[in-house]
Formats: sequence, C-alpha cells, structure tokens
Amino acid sequence: MRLPSMSAALVATLAWTIRGADDHRSDLKSITLRTHSLEQPYLDSDMQSRWFDFGGDTIVRTDSYVRLTSDRPSQTGWLFSRVPLTATNWEVEVEFMISGKNQLYGDGFAMWITKQRAQQGPVFGSTDRFEGLGIFIDTYKNNRPGIVFPYVMAMFGDGQKSYDKNTDGKDQELAGCSARGIRHASVPTKMRLTYIQDKQLRLELQYKTEDEWELCFETDHPPAIPNIAYLGFSAETGELSDNHDIISVSAKNLYSAPGAPITPNKGKNKGTKGYSSKDGGSWTWFFTKIFLFVLVAGGAYVGFTAYRAKAKSHRF
Repeated sequence: MRLPSMSAALVATLAWTIRGADDHRSDLKSITLRTHSLEQPYLDSDMQSRWFDFGGDTIVRTDSYVRLTSDRPSQTGWLFSRVPLTATNWEVEVEFMISGKNQLYGDGFAMWITKQRAQQGPVFGSTDRFEGLGIFIDTYKNNRPGIVFPYVMAMFGDGQKSYDKNTDGKDQELAGCSARGIRHASVPTKMRLTYIQDKQLRLELQYKTEDEWELCFETDHPPAIPNIAYLGFSAETGELSDNHDIISVSAKNLYSAPGAPITPNKGKNKGTKGYSSKDGGSWTWFFTKIFLFVLVAGGAYVGFTAYRAKAKSHRF
C-alpha cells in the first residue's frame, strides 16, 4: 500500500524532527590538534617524539603505552608537549590506565595545562606553585575525611599558591569528584576535559561502562588559563606505588561558525550520565513528538481508509 503524499510527508517530517531532537547538542565544531595528540607507536623513526618530551622514570613501549611510573617505590615521570596549547577553546581526551599488584597503592598522576613544562617536582611528579590548570587523579588518601578515594580534582594555580599534599589539596580545590573503581577498571579508562574561555570548564570520566561518560564536574566562568600554556602529564609514587600509563591523547580546537557565539555544551549528551538539562527543552520536544505522532497516525488512517474505499469501488 502506498500512503498519500501528505501522509508520507508527515512521516518524513516526524523522522527529521525526532532525529533533530536526539542529536541536539552543542553547535561547536572541532579540528584535531596534531601537535598535542599522541598515539601508538608514540616515537618517530629516530626514537624521539616530534611533539612531546618525556623524562624522569618514564618508559615508552611503542606497542602499548607511555608509562610515567612503574609499580615501584619513589618514582617520578613526566610527559609534556613541546609547543604551547594556544587554542582559546579546546577539548582533550586521554585514555590512561592505573594498575598495580599491591592492595595498598599510590600516589597518583596529573594532567597539566600550565605555563611551566617538564619540571620535576613534588605535586604528582611535577612542579609546585604552577601557573595554570592541574587535574589530579589522587589514589592515596592522606587527610580528607568524608571523601572516597580515588579522588579527581581540579586546581588553578596563580604561580604563588602551593598544593598541600597533607590535606590532599582540600583548600586549593576548584572542583572534584570521587571515582571509586577507576583503578583496575574493567573498561578502558578515559577522561575528557573541555575548556571554553570565560564560560566553561568541564571534566567527564569513563571507567564504569564503555562509551558512557560520567560527569565529574562542570564550572561556569573558570579562571583564565595563561595564553602560553603547555599540555602535560606526570605521576609519582612514594613508599606505595602503581603503574601510571598514558595510552593515547586526542586534543581538539573548538570553534563555532563565523559570527556565531561560542555556546558551551549544556545538558545531557548521548552516552553521558551525571547531570540533566535545566531549561525544560526536553519536555517541549517530548510533547512535540507525541503531537506529530498522533498527526501522522491520523493522516495514515485517513489515507488508508480512502485507499480502501477507492479499491472497493473499482471492484464494482
């Protein structure tokens, strides 16, 4: 049976509307930043990385990972970009792995967007009193009552503020979340950090279910990152230890169409848990879908009835 043209058009309209509602996301577009991305085999033919430096106890296995620290006491390793991240708005997605053979483990690793680069120090293997942004995945609890570890937190440094390891950075924390299960997770562990200048800082984690992102935190109007800042990673072990591995890094420059304002991606993305839209737009789409469905069903019924009546009249 072929539906009348109006019914077919209504079906097409409904399909387009529902698809548009389900794909309603940020209008931002992206360009991969090769200078700040890293993947296997990590090294060039001369056994160097074109875009990254590494040092300390870092080990590179070209078929597997960049290991910042091995599961041994008193190790420190780092990995930093050679050129600054100059994009105003960006997103960095990192696949990593924290593992070890001991039931007691530490200390953790960090992701950096800082003016300083490749400087070994006491804050998860990198320098203290940094200028810029640090994201810390802290696996060992020193003194944070009521907080479940591992704990993920963000800290903005102004070049003067010092990270207090004894309190796990409690007074320096900008935002954070507990991430129990992120060590020895059964799925690839990832974090995705999105920064839109003056508007949004957002961190998502994947460690419970593959392809599902948990919102760790989201802040509006974050402090400004220095114009010249380097992307880096570092890790540290003390008496307790762990393997801290970087599997891949994917960095993107975010932008909008010419003349259009940059709008942060608010609300619930497909495959993301942890928060919901506050503007009530989803209810509008819900009732629109119902209305269109009823309209299409009615049109289809009328068309089918007309078709049957016409076919019946042709028999006589």
